Formats: sequence, C-alpha cells, structure tokens
Amino acid sequence: MDRFKQLHTFVNVATLGSMSAAARAEGVTAAMVGRRIDALEARLSVKLLVRSTRRLSLTAEGSALLEYAQRILRDLDDSENLISSGSARPSGHLRITAPAGFGRRHVAPLLPAYTAEHPDVSVTLDLSDRLVDLIEERYDCAVRIGDLHDSSLVGIRLADNRRVVVAAPSYLARRGTPSSPADLLRHDCLSFGNQANQARGWLFTIDGQVQAQRVAGRLECSDGSVLHEWTLAGCGLAWRSLWEVRHDLAQGRLRTVLDDYAAPANGIYAVLPERRHSPARVRMFVDLLRRTYAAAEYWDAPDR
Repeated sequence: MDRFKQLHTFVNVATLGSMSAAARAEGVTAAMVGRRIDALEARLSVKLLVRSTRRLSLTAEGSALLEYAQRILRDLDDSENLISSGSARPSGHLRITAPAGFGRRHVAPLLPAYTAEHPDVSVTLDLSDRLVDLIEERYDCAVRIGDLHDSSLVGIRLADNRRVVVAAPSYLARRGTPSSPADLLRHDCLSFGNQANQARGWLFTIDGQVQAQRVAGRLECSDGSVLHEWTLAGCGLAWRSLWEVRHDLAQGRLRTVLDDYAAPANGIYAVLPERRHSPARVRMFVDLLRRTYAAAEYWDAPDR
C-alpha cells in the first residue's frame, strides 16, 4: 500500500507541478506529500525531483519513472473497473452498426443467442455501408472491415479479412483473364461506389510493395449484395472479401484471378468510442464476436 501511495503521489506532483497542488488533490498535508516523495527516492536510491523556491522539475530518472508509473496506475484502474463492472449483470440498450452484407451474415445471426443469454439487454442493429460517427450518433459499437483511420476510436481486431479479385467463368470466357493488375484497365470492374479504400483503387502487392491500382467500369454500387449479384451474372471483375465469395468459389460459380499479386489481409474490427468504462453489455457483445470469429470452423461452415 505504501508503494502504491508513493507512486500515486509522485504522479500527482509531477503532473500538477507542485507539492501543494498534489496535497489538495489527495486531501492530505503538503508535509505528507513530501514524506512520500522522500521515501520513494530513498527506496529507489535516485533523485526524482529537483525542488526550488519557484519551481519543481523532474530529473531524467523522474521522467522515466513517470511514464512507467502512469501506465501502472492506468492498468490498475482498468483492472478494477473490469472486475467490479464485470460482476454486474449486463443490462440496458445496445446500439450496433455493421456493414450491410457482413452484418447480415455474421452479426445478425449471433444476436438472438446474445439476447437470450442476457435477457436484460435490448439491441438495435443498423446495417449500413456508410461510415457512421459513433460518438455523434451514439452507437456503442461498430463492426468495421479494413484499416482504421480515426485514432480517437478503439479498435479490437476480431479476425483477418482477405480480399480477392473474382469473376464469373462466363465473363472470363468472354473477356479473357488479366495477368497483371495493370490489365484491369482493359476490363469492366465492378466498384463499391462510396467506400474510401476502393475509391483509391484495388490494392495489390507489386514488387514487394502494396500499391493501389485504379480501375474503371460501367457499373458501380454502394450495396455489396448488388455487386455480388452482378459478379455472378458475368458483368465484370470484382474485388471482394473472401468471406463473401468463398462458397461461390468452392462451387465454381466464381473464379479468382491475380492471386500472385494479392495484398496482405486487413482486419475485421470491433470499434468502440472508448475502452474504459464500457458497459458490461458492450464488453459481452465484443467477447462474443471475438470467440465466434476466432474459430476456424466458423468460417468454413457451408451456411456462412
């Protein structure tokens, strides 16, 4: 306990800038704060603070300890919050957003069992391919595919997501098979009209580097299900996630091309407005996604 108090007081002194400010924050006397700092320095056999009549500054050792001490105290707070809130029964309303196609196949089917296990929780699932603002629109969790660009959000990787270029055998028989990404400029490519990563181009590994290849075509759509149907109908090439087309590939309805140029897998994420103090209903839902998607047999099931 003394070691914890010493670290806590040291962090307060270092961040608040004075012994008296730390004393007020902790509700103790300035003399008590001074004794704790003296004891910490004596125990570590180093000088942590340089004190003068006008200001207080950290030594090199003090700066190093501050970084570690802040991390230790944050981890302790997170652990206590997790244990204390974990004992509470999940309750309240859970608002989730997910991409339409993925959410229909891989989020919605999990929710009846989730609500059966947690009867005090109700759920709203918004299936949309638009990028919603979690904070502004008050969502508890988003399931997202691809790179995360908003550093203010917390992303929890649930599974890998591999993309492949596919076409129907009828299209390849009619237009031929591209042998390099540059050949796509001579093909009808079916594009996801409003998705940022596809607006830059389809990603490939070329000469050891991930590069974007611009594509063009006469058809584009913001609904992945429509693109899927167009691809099956032989309307063009499409860059699709493997979870969407794997059984079409297995049954010969689609074929992959440009496999030698495939870009590294990106991720499937649960995205939260913040990690700390997440309600139990949110943590339980994310845990369900993580357990489900971590099982290889889940993705191999024919009905996926």
